[in-house]
Amino acid sequence: MPKIKPNKKEINLNLFKTVDLIRSAEKGITKYYHEDDMKTPMHMSMGEEAITAGVCHALNSKDQVFGYYRSHALYISKAHEVRSFFGEMYGKETGCVRGRGGSMHLANPNAGLMMISAIVSSTIAPAVGASFANKVKRNGKIVAVFFGDGAVEEGVFFESLNFACLMKLPIIFVCQDNELAVDVLAKERQGFKSIPDIVKSFDCNFISSQSTDAEEIYELTNKALDLIKKNKKPAFMHLKYYRMLQHIGVISDFDKDSPRPKGGFERENYRSKKEYDEWFKKDPLKVLKNKLLKLGVSEEKVSQIEKENYLEVEESIKLAKEAPFPKKSELFDYIYAKE
Repeated sequence: MPKIKPNKKEINLNLFKTVDLIRSAEKGITKYYHEDDMKTPMHMSMGEEAITAGVCHALNSKDQVFGYYRSHALYISKAHEVRSFFGEMYGKETGCVRGRGGSMHLANPNAGLMMISAIVSSTIAPAVGASFANKVKRNGKIVAVFFGDGAVEEGVFFESLNFACLMKLPIIFVCQDNELAVDVLAKERQGFKSIPDIVKSFDCNFISSQSTDAEEIYELTNKALDLIKKNKKPAFMHLKYYRMLQHIGVISDFDKDSPRPKGGFERENYRSKKEYDEWFKKDPLKVLKNKLLKLGVSEEKVSQIEKENYLEVEESIKLAKEAPFPKKSELFDYIYAKE
């Protein structure tokens, strides 16, 4: 029996629930981070939510994703929960990796989120390995690996993309391009003019977008999945977005009166307020909310979703604060997989 495709209103409602939950969770982080109970450094996802929500909404629950340190949006997009997420933010036993990973080492294999790493480009090769295993096993699983534009400057990226193309692997490379590596602009660090030009020279399906509309990303991901199935080639999605906050920390570069977070480091004036304002007009959350209203969804329904997400975040934070820390006797447990 063919799969029934949800209608436009249903798609956007589901995407809005995810994007708003991500934003609500990160607002919860900004609200409580100053208490210094969340000891993990924070690389916030505000601005990129349309990408992770759109891609993950197109994937099946059995499909696998790999990501990098700016991982909150990816975790929530794939796992659809925030209780074990906040358990991990607080380093508690209830965390998704039992309080051992923090913000930059999230995982939820049962939901298909295989691994997150703090090292630039370090999950690309494992993602390709997982995709190769899936092809050998013929289990039908698709892998999507997320990384920033800075990862394209690493040798492992080229080796991995080359191998995936050569072996015709069922994998989507998702490049989340904000033209920044911390505070260094792409033109200041890249000895090439265009990521698309480089990738198009490989034997893969290439898709590009500057949209902050999660529905458009969802549709483009479905296109990538169809192409992978049709021509047996991997796909590369080059997706632009704007990082709303600092590279690390819970404030904007333009919040001059706010205290700088621990570990925060960025040079001054590396990007303009005008650029920020232009991108903020295309805030992924605003785009979805306005679209829902145009599609006939009531403001009451939208407000209900926002309230439910807010309450879920607050309850999750409360439970995380009350949860126990891992036992010292278990320090060396769960280090290696048994099989």
